[in-house]
Amino acid sequence: MPKQKELFYEQQHRIDLQSSQVNDKGEFEILAITAGDGNGWEFSADILKQSLSLWDNAQTFVDHHWFGHSVHDLAGVCFDPEWDETAQGIKLTLRPVGPAAPILSEIGRQMLAEDQPKPDLGFSADLIFTANGKEVKEVLRVFSVDLVVNPARGGEFIRELYQKFNLYSEGANMPKQIPTALEPIQDPLPGVSRVQQQITDDTQAVEQLLNVQGHIQTLNDEADKARAMRIKMGEQFLESALTAAKLPAPVAERLRVQFAGKLFEADELTLAIEDSRKMVSELTGGAVVQGPRVHSMFDTADKLQASVDDLLGAPRDEAAKAFKVAKLSGIRELYLMLTGDYDLHGGFDTERVQFATTVDFTGLVKNALNKIVINTWDQLGMAGYDWWNRVSRVEHFSSLQSITGTLVGTVGTLPTVAEGAEYTELVIGDSPETASFTKYGGYIPLTLELIDRDESRKLAAYPRELAAAGLRKISALVSAIFTASSGIGPTMADTGALFNATAVTTAGGHANLLTTALAAAQWDLVCAAVYNQPMLIKNATGITGTGPAMAINPRFCLVPRALQLAAMKILYPTLENAANIYSENMQRGQPGDVITVPEWTDANNFAAVCDPLIAPAIYIGERFGIMPEIFIAGDNLSPAVFMNDEHRLKVRHFLACWVNDFRPLHKSNVA
Repeated sequence: MPKQKELFYEQQHRIDLQSSQVNDKGEFEILAITAGDGNGWEFSADILKQSLSLWDNAQTFVDHHWFGHSVHDLAGVCFDPEWDETAQGIKLTLRPVGPAAPILSEIGRQMLAEDQPKPDLGFSADLIFTANGKEVKEVLRVFSVDLVVNPARGGEFIRELYQKFNLYSEGANMPKQIPTALEPIQDPLPGVSRVQQQITDDTQAVEQLLNVQGHIQTLNDEADKARAMRIKMGEQFLESALTAAKLPAPVAERLRVQFAGKLFEADELTLAIEDSRKMVSELTGGAVVQGPRVHSMFDTADKLQASVDDLLGAPRDEAAKAFKVAKLSGIRELYLMLTGDYDLHGGFDTERVQFATTVDFTGLVKNALNKIVINTWDQLGMAGYDWWNRVSRVEHFSSLQSITGTLVGTVGTLPTVAEGAEYTELVIGDSPETASFTKYGGYIPLTLELIDRDESRKLAAYPRELAAAGLRKISALVSAIFTASSGIGPTMADTGALFNATAVTTAGGHANLLTTALAAAQWDLVCAAVYNQPMLIKNATGITGTGPAMAINPRFCLVPRALQLAAMKILYPTLENAANIYSENMQRGQPGDVITVPEWTDANNFAAVCDPLIAPAIYIGERFGIMPEIFIAGDNLSPAVFMNDEHRLKVRHFLACWVNDFRPLHKSNVA
């Protein structure tokens, strides 16, 4: 059978807690928990012994409270935990303390009286532990040991050793031990009859009981006030939640009647709102375009999204291109129509809303802005801003764990195997390069002032700037591969700089760095150097750099703007106007392309890169897409709306950029 996985359990386990004696401070000695079955969970003696220190300073309250105890219910504190070998359990000393301490002491006295019948009262432990199946493996924490009704394992008071406890003066002398059913009653004081002594004792006991009952009534009054306060807070939370839910008025009123004036938990209201939203969606989702033939289905939200797209200049979805919708005058009209917030409080006024829909203002704007990002990304790419996409390979990752890009070596050539001879192991290895994701982003404020001034064009410009910023960030990351460390690039896993002139047969040697200026003959030397780069076999002494030639020419010539024309005349022979066209014969039949890198400022340096479809070297990792994401925080419960009167457009971009192989790359750092 497979081993069950250990899980965490946080439950209130009601275990026997037994009072055994009281000292001169009015402290109980109790048995907190014993080995055996507790609420279906099996506690062993060894597990309980290991948890002994966790029971020290455990508090005692009157009744369990699943959502946090109140100071009004504090009745005592437990300390000095010991292991009781006879009872096979944990023994504690319980000191009554707090507003509910009189209740704890008085209930103990009454439970130990001989009068019958008695209520089922005892103690319960609130703890957290791990378990394998139903077997407890470790007690992690003890929260409290509480006085409750109907304890799960019958915890009870055993006996009382003194007639009463002085709960209000810690230094007072405690009375002598009261007589039990098995002990003779002591003689009364001289000159006082036994009956008079008994009357005096009974009178004192009644006075103490009246004091305790008065204290209990005070606590009950405080509890009623707390309950009224919780109901008032619940009504405020109800109104805020219904406002944020943006449900149709009849549905919201139905929920208001259901929860108003009652105590309820947040999860109950959330579940009810979600059920109501689902019902509204099912009732309104059937709206279709009527006619002899139904070509598509859409609702009011779809048409409204089309209007917002038109307002901000975002391309419509394919299915929405045929919609005939009213044009919005500006972002202000959209905001007021959907929120009813004519006073610009940043809230939602159900009585002034002109357009009841399941979508909200921020959601519609976010959708339109993301479409603008995509459209701008494509347009800027066509203009050459995505040059990095031509020289690198983009890969998607399903987590933000650190990336290990592994280059597996080739076998090289197969050795000869003589007849009857043994096959030899082929030498093959790998070269792991590592990279980590970095999060980029920021936010742009969409203020209520901007909405009131109806600056729709300014809002539409934001996503275009975000798209350009995302493209330029990737451009800068790829560009830095060639310019880092004064032009020799990052250090590779083989300990060598990405670009160096050391022989490839030396550990860390890459032989992909030259210093001669760009010219037709020099470009041919660069191409030959890349073509002759040995394939990886294994980075080991005597084997490094001995693989067969990669046999791939560079596909791209990367240059700064100052070298753009010179490079074009070399790779595009028809642009050369010299009498003796050396480059035309050299480049004929060899495809190539010039890429201008906007971040390069050195007017002389250039680089060569192979086609990433054939020999990939540069990798870009993305987690949630290669384009930046746009989020909007703008409901009336958002801190920014309350504190700054602004909706926030946040942009987020997770990227990783690294070089997996030096062989398809070459750099010329011209002095």
